Amino acid sequence: MPDIQALRGIRYDLGHVGSLSNVIAPPYDVIDAALQKQLYDLHPANVVRLILNKDEPGDDASNNRYTRAARQLRVWQREGVLFTEADPAIYVYHQEYQERGITYTRRGFMSRVRLERFGEGRIYPHEETHGAAKADRLKLWGACRANLSQIFSLYPDEANEAQNLLEEAIAGVAPLEATDHLGVVHRIWPVTNVATISAVTAAMGDRPVYIADGHHRYETACNLRDQIAAEVTARGEQFSPEHPANFVLMMLVSMSDSGMLVLPTHRLFRGLPAMTSTELCEKLGDSFETEPAGSGPERARSLWEEIEAEGDQGTIDLYTAADNQWTLARLTDAGRERMAEASPEHSDDWQSLGVSLLHRLIGETLLGVKNLPAPKYVRNIEEVVQGLKEGDSAGRDATGQAGLAGRFELAALVMPATVEHIRAISNHAERMPAKSTYFYPKLLSGLVINSLE
Repeated sequence: MPDIQALRGIRYDLGHVGSLSNVIAPPYDVIDAALQKQLYDLHPANVVRLILNKDEPGDDASNNRYTRAARQLRVWQREGVLFTEADPAIYVYHQEYQERGITYTRRGFMSRVRLERFGEGRIYPHEETHGAAKADRLKLWGACRANLSQIFSLYPDEANEAQNLLEEAIAGVAPLEATDHLGVVHRIWPVTNVATISAVTAAMGDRPVYIADGHHRYETACNLRDQIAAEVTARGEQFSPEHPANFVLMMLVSMSDSGMLVLPTHRLFRGLPAMTSTELCEKLGDSFETEPAGSGPERARSLWEEIEAEGDQGTIDLYTAADNQWTLARLTDAGRERMAEASPEHSDDWQSLGVSLLHRLIGETLLGVKNLPAPKYVRNIEEVVQGLKEGDSAGRDATGQAGLAGRFELAALVMPATVEHIRAISNHAERMPAKSTYFYPKLLSGLVINSLE
């Protein structure tokens, strides 16, 4: 079973920083230049200076955004801006948010979890990763010798047994609270009671753990462990199994939690040959039943409502910029056979996933684009509408790097993978295409830091 342990977390001293809301930040990979500046200006001790320090003129191998972050971390610890928890704790973490006018609370807990390489234990990935993002986080975490943000993971627990033990422990206790830039309210409670921590560990039993968000950082933590182990061994010392680098900070949420939602990630593609809806339908052939679905970017709003109500992974809406038209495509039996032929190395669960159909069957096979360009990933339908109306003057690839500007030739509205898809596909030791899921809200950086020293 995954080895779950309490940790002496590093946290902000509110006596130094005032409101916790002023010093927290969303994950680094959703922070653009404007939000980075906003967070920098919000407070001189905002955690953005650690997770996404600014590049400066004259940066070199010995003085750069990674080394500045490491120095900043040490300074804040020395000055008391950050303190280390007196006793090992598990941190209960609630996120209260709204989606379509309904208020939800997602409940979980943060702890240290012993690292296991994927395929060697009971911790499973579900998405593909990109090398550039892992290299970036390795430089940062290696310089800081700390996990500056948590991995988001899921585990099966139909009765929510583990979480309910923690909810009993915090009943009537005031939380630490922060509100992020999107209005999501985040609350944490350190739980240091040894009996409660032992009961939670026992309740987790041999449950598997599925990485929901943070695949790059999890693999980075494994690589950093190996790097630190080599450094320790080179000094002639023994790298203990209990060395802090053998663990990573993780947020664990029950798959049965009532606040657990998986939202869609739609796609906007540049770099594809221009085509009309008629040409698109010809390429889809008998793999999909197609029908005209209206025109104009604004049609995306009502189309998504229709697809969502249908709830079928094999139903995808496609927009062709050449004629400003939407086409509704529904997978046929012939399409299923073609998908099986195109991806024989994958399970039926993987082959039936909407994003798999989009990338492998439609993009690579039927459109014949073997190296499908990385799309712009958007969660909100309004972003789809705006993207198609205006284009994106600073297009981003899968690693978040700036791409070529220009018209989006193709857009796709696609159903999100469910929690059950994640479990089934992970259990097959497979990974979904990148950005198959969008877990909202994002976990905050700056609530708890896990030292690797």
